[in-house]
Amino acid sequence: MFDVLLYLFETYIHNEVEIRVDQDKLTDDLTRAGFQRDDIHNALNWLEKLADLQDGQGKTFSLNADPLAMRIYADAESQVLNTDCRGFLLFLEHIQVLNLETREMVIDRLMALDTAEFDLEDLKWVILMVLFNIPGCENAYRKMEDLVFEEDEQHLH
Repeated sequence: MFDVLLYLFETYIHNEVEIRVDQDKLTDDLTRAGFQRDDIHNALNWLEKLADLQDGQGKTFSLNADPLAMRIYADAESQVLNTDCRGFLLFLEHIQVLNLETREMVIDRLMALDTAEFDLEDLKWVILMVLFNIPGCENAYRKMEDLVFEEDEQHLH
């Protein structure tokens, strides 16, 4: 499912291609690209739930910004998010790429991926997908995009 999400994000969303196609046509296009129908369905459902969170129809994250507050991860979250991932989320909060609500949206969408193997690079892409889909987070998205692609350029040298 994660591969389908990445493909959709890179092909349609990130490249600003018009994605106003019906779900059946999109499913057919993704099937022709080599993805399994179950993964396609799960990915589209994942995006729909992200839209629900953004519209306030999903979980409600009414969090007070207490500078002394600390996020304690549940055991299941700690299994998915290793120390590097949790540290990166904290770093993004400190540089104001994520706030409490967007962090919780990211964690919610990560847990919905239901995957045993997840690394820091995967986390970065999920963060980009979440921030891209939240109105008013354009600056945070650009900062995150700079972090992702700046780091990639540094590895090339």
